[in-house]
This record gives sequence, C-alpha cells and structure tokens, in this order.
Amino acid sequence: MEYRMEHDTMGQIAVPAQHHWGAQTQRSLENFRIGGQHQPKEIITAFAYLKDACARANAAAGKLTEEQAAAISAACTEIRSGKWDGEFPLVVWQTGSGTQTNMNVNEVIAHLAAEQGVALHPNDHVNASQSSNDTFPSALHIAACLSIVKEVLPAAKRLEEAFARLEASYPDLIRIGRTHLQDATPLRFAQEVSGWRELVAAPCRMLHLALEELSCLAIGGTAVGTGLNAPRGYDELVCAQLRSLTGIGFRPDANKFHALTSKDALVFAHGALKALAANLMKIANDIRFEASGPRCGMGELHIPENEPGSSIMPGKVNPTQCEAVTMVAVQVMGNDAAIGFAASQGNFQLNVFLPVSAYNFQLSCRLLTDAMDSFRANCVEGITPNAGKMEENLNNSLMLVTCLTPKIGYEAAAKCAKKALAEGTTLKEAVLALGLLSAEEFDEAVRPEKMV
Repeated sequence: MEYRMEHDTMGQIAVPAQHHWGAQTQRSLENFRIGGQHQPKEIITAFAYLKDACARANAAAGKLTEEQAAAISAACTEIRSGKWDGEFPLVVWQTGSGTQTNMNVNEVIAHLAAEQGVALHPNDHVNASQSSNDTFPSALHIAACLSIVKEVLPAAKRLEEAFARLEASYPDLIRIGRTHLQDATPLRFAQEVSGWRELVAAPCRMLHLALEELSCLAIGGTAVGTGLNAPRGYDELVCAQLRSLTGIGFRPDANKFHALTSKDALVFAHGALKALAANLMKIANDIRFEASGPRCGMGELHIPENEPGSSIMPGKVNPTQCEAVTMVAVQVMGNDAAIGFAASQGNFQLNVFLPVSAYNFQLSCRLLTDAMDSFRANCVEGITPNAGKMEENLNNSLMLVTCLTPKIGYEAAAKCAKKALAEGTTLKEAVLALGLLSAEEFDEAVRPEKMV
C-alpha cells in the first residue's frame, strides 16, 4: 500500500494514498480499534447536508467565497450520493463529542475540492463558523428526522394499509375474544385487525409530535453555546439552507446552551420508536399464537409458509416473520435504555455520548423499517382466517353466557358457565338443565352477531 504524509497540529502522519481523509481521521483509526461498529451512514449523509448548508450560509455571510462554497457543496452532493462511502471508516467508539467524525467529513470534503482545483483547509474553510460541539448534535437531529420521515413512517404506513385491507376483507367474521389469556365475549375478526392497524398508526402520530423538537438544531452554538466565531444570524441562515435541501422544517434551537448539552428530543423521539416496537411485539405475538398449531394449537389463522421450520421435524413450519419482529422489538427496547442513559450524561456545557446515541437511534430506525416491510410482505399480506376453527371455538365458548346476564342475573349466569365447564357440556345444555330458560329463549338471547 502506498502512503502520503498528512499533518495536523500534532505533526505528520502517514495516510493511505488512495483515500481522501487526512491526519485526524488517520489518528482516530489508529487510536480507536474498538468494536468495529462504524458511524452510521445516515450520520455521514446528515453531515453532508449540514456542511453544504453551512458553506452556503458562510458565503452569504462573507466568510467564504462563492467558489469555495460551491466546491464544498459539490463534494457534499457526491457524499450524499454514496460515491465516497469508503472514505468514512471511523468507529462509533471514539471521542464522545464526535469530533473525529466531524473532522473526517471536513478532511474528505477538502481533499475532494482540491482535486477540482479549489484549495480548502478542513478547519478554516469547511469547518468555518462551526465546532464539533454544534455540528454533531445537529447532524444527529438531521439524521433522526430524515430516518423517521423517509424510512420509518413510510414503512409503518405500508403496514397500516396492509392491516386495513385485511380488515376490509372479512367484515362479518365473528370470533371469540380473549382477555387474561382466557375466553371472553365475541368480536368481529375485523375489529381485532382494526386494533392491530391502530397499534401501528398511533406511534406514528407520536413520531410526528417528536419531529417538532427534533427539528431544532444546535448549529450556531459553536463550542459552548455562545456562538463564538459564528456570524450573527448564522444559525437561521444554515437552517434556511437545510430546509431547502431536505424539505424538512429545521430551525435553530432558541437556547444553544440547552441544545449542546441535552438530548431530550432524541429520548422523546426514541420513546415513540419504542412504543412502535412494543406494539409490533404485541401484534406479532397475537398472530403467532392465533396461528399456532396446525392441529394442537389455536389454529385460528393461517400464515404464509415461507421456509422449513425444523432441521429434525419434517413438515414443521414456524412463524419466523413474527419471531424476527419480536427480536427487533427487544433490540429497540435495549437501544432505548442506552439512549436514555447517554442523554443523562450532559455534563456542564456538552453531552459527550453523541456517537453511541446516534448509533442506537439509527439502528432502531433501520431495524423497524426493515422489520415492518418484511413482516408485511412475508406474513401480513398472506394472512387468512380459519373460519371453521373460529366458529368452533366461538360456539364452544362459555363466555357467551354474558349476554344472558340481563335475563337471569350474574350469579345464575355464572352457575350455568361453571356447570357446563365441570360437566363438559354445552352452555345451552347447562341452562336448560337448570331450568333457567327454554331452548327457544336461549337461542333468541345467545346470538353472537348481536354481541359485537
């Protein structure tokens, strides 16, 4: 491998000649050989939006020439396209402010500009009017907003619509309800599916609320929130450019001392992701329990048979998509704990748990997006109810006795249910044996379609 010599304030260091990063990136590579988890691509993309906006704002403020700003913008456009993904090798486990990732982006932009004949210094030009202390928190929020708006919410909408189609397909099918894992009164299958649909939709409304705070950015606060070395109005200039570039309503955080040290907006937003994960866990469990069998379980749903389920039991098929969703939910809940702990560590004027917060938030977004799409395409869209089994369980349920309470009273109804259970008879046989109603009266009262 060929090397070239780069320098920073600590001296010279050899950098692989084929790469576009500089001395500070190389030092981080050599000093933090930890874990192997790289900075999320979403963070690099967010930085490419931010550096682009900062360059345009600096040009408007007279701190960069139009040529310099244009060179930065051009490099950022290429970075956002994914052309230079291999130039961002740093791991999550580095300095807690993300300084080295900020400098990695600055150095790559400067080298790309140099190849186009524009000389830029990574600190003096690409990082003009900025500090890692306000750029990484801003990139963190930009990445979070983009992932929610462009990935999580669209995937959730597709899943919600799949449940809506399932709901509309079986408007009249009645099944027995279950509470406390015990038989309860009937409901329509469509009503149950409507609950699943809303379990996806409700956290999405929470995510929309979270975007209001996530769109507030720390940019303009520079080192400790005072805005040192940034021109007046710089924060709004940058946010205006970001709004134009992304279509998202980014705005300056009114209190930069809050913005640099607090990650409350991220905690709030990830709480909505955790709510979505918790609801997906419930939906996946409902579906796999109701599809259990095929002969010795509930067996009220048919789900797609996607792959063999056992290496030893021939013919076995498992609810694998449901299991994947529940594992993703567990991981998101763990990520939420990490983000909450990290947010509590905003000591004095800076939170230095930013890379781990970014990593966990983006992991949750990516997993939820992929899991919802996989669950929808490979399970939900292929669900069909086992109407015969639903009818059998419905007619065999003792909780149909609930509709008799207005006629014979709660205690008499309970006596009927207990007698039928103890003697292994039907509810109707128990009611007739106790002489509480005639057969005609029972048939008129116990009509599941009137109970839903």
